[in-house]
Amino acid sequence: MSSDLQEYVGKDLVVYFDGKRCIHSRNCILGHPKAFIANADGPWIHPDAANAEELAALIRSCPSGALSYHRRDDGLEEQPPLKNVLRIRENGPYAFTGTVEIAGQVDATRATLCRCGASKTKPYCDGSHHEAGFQATGEPAPPAAPEAPMHRAPLGITPTRNGPLLVQGPLEIVSGTGRNLARVEKAVLCRCGASKTKPYCDGSHVSTGFSDGGPAA
Repeated sequence: MSSDLQEYVGKDLVVYFDGKRCIHSRNCILGHPKAFIANADGPWIHPDAANAEELAALIRSCPSGALSYHRRDDGLEEQPPLKNVLRIRENGPYAFTGTVEIAGQVDATRATLCRCGASKTKPYCDGSHHEAGFQATGEPAPPAAPEAPMHRAPLGITPTRNGPLLVQGPLEIVSGTGRNLARVEKAVLCRCGASKTKPYCDGSHVSTGFSDGGPAA
């Protein structure tokens, strides 16, 4: 978890917010405006303003994993889905769900990672694709490679130095509308925004001089 993680303690739930991961989907504010108060002068999350089950379900709908929770009652903690899935957002980020490990750290059940190259919080998406005018289909053609059988295992994601995302583990790749594209054990995904074979890397990061601004993986 981020060192600047915000914590909001309620009677039944502790709610966590990691601002560097937020893509401003507004699911939380629109879903329960009394528990999540936009532009608040002071604390903006109020766990006791909502039923614990309703609030937990709303937090699970946060695509980026910026919101998470810990149960203080006898309710179940969030469980990872049975399959690791990558949803390719139209003109937007990679949306992962599953048992996701990023850069060797057990991370979350949800994460949205930059694929436009413009995020200031790489490898996470920060919504910069809107300002950058990034365009990339969420309905790419499926690859010709044979499909790998699915099994339950963690998904490892390594942001390579100034290069693509190296994804290893059982993964189902789907389009933004849910159309199955591939089932793989390994994928190399563009994150510079320049590949001609999106969502896959074609080496364009070298010619464009892409820099992720971070340490070597």
